[in-house]
Amino acid sequence: MEALYLADKELTYRREHPAPEPAEGEALVRVLLAGICSTDLELVRGYYPFEGIIGHEFVGVVEVCEEADWIGRRVVGTINLSPECQGKCGRRCPEHCPDRKVLGISEKDGAFAEFVTLPISNLLAVPDDVSDEQAVFTEPLAAAVRITEQVNVSGLETAVIGPGRLGLLVAQVLRQFGAEVTVIGRSGLSLELPKDLGFATKFNDSPSLPMFDLVVEATANADGLRLAVDLIRPMGTIILKSTYAETADSNPFANFASVLSTIVVNEIKLIGSRCGPFEAALELLKQNVIQVAPLIEATYPLSDGVEAFDHAAQPGVRKVLLKTSGGSVFQAQAA
Repeated sequence: MEALYLADKELTYRREHPAPEPAEGEALVRVLLAGICSTDLELVRGYYPFEGIIGHEFVGVVEVCEEADWIGRRVVGTINLSPECQGKCGRRCPEHCPDRKVLGISEKDGAFAEFVTLPISNLLAVPDDVSDEQAVFTEPLAAAVRITEQVNVSGLETAVIGPGRLGLLVAQVLRQFGAEVTVIGRSGLSLELPKDLGFATKFNDSPSLPMFDLVVEATANADGLRLAVDLIRPMGTIILKSTYAETADSNPFANFASVLSTIVVNEIKLIGSRCGPFEAALELLKQNVIQVAPLIEATYPLSDGVEAFDHAAQPGVRKVLLKTSGGSVFQAQAA
């Protein structure tokens, strides 16, 4: 099969990589579309020492499965795997199981390939009225919904820092749950789409930035945390969504003693936020209340995956999709 393979921070396209064999309790899924996210870009930069096929945002069709009802169904899949644990770790399993594997990130080949395997228990069927181009956003949209499980956002004056791939999903979700959302970005160009989506916007270097009850940091860089601390009211909550490879100038706590003191004195809550509920994300997509089409910058064949990554890594670029040679895009049925 064709695949994108990461080794030693180098991403290469392989035309004839061995196809995976589903183990007991797993399904073989033919990938239709897959999305490049900030975590994928940071893996290439060395965020986590993973070698193999990366990619965890996908929609596909089940080709092989011991449960025959799944065969031929369009699916998405949750990315954390700990089938041997089954909740015995006592944590939010599998998301925080110490023995978990993570699709395309840790010990499990991912979805930038023609085929991927996943436990049947990780699969969710995609409704017929959700297109492939919507369904491929299920994983990041679920991550956005996760915030609403951690904080009651209704009525909160909220800032989303970073009008990019994830930030605009977060902003739309929080608005659906009753938050008063302002999107904060670096340039007029980056704030055009948030304005088109009906959000109030502010420049991150504006001298008159207000303060907020809730700040979501979704910039994928250390500067976002510094700004979040500046914007949060006393006793407010900062949600951290970014993961990134450390560089010499990316430590958010370097020379940061005064900011740490502010966190303590103002009793600011810092909450890490990662994976969320796929069921809720699919329901939002089915209701068509989250706009994802404007976030898509380009779709590349998997054979041009390295070029697609170069595109996705450019400043201001939002979602870049990959399409396998065997995939055919499903169009949502008319309502």
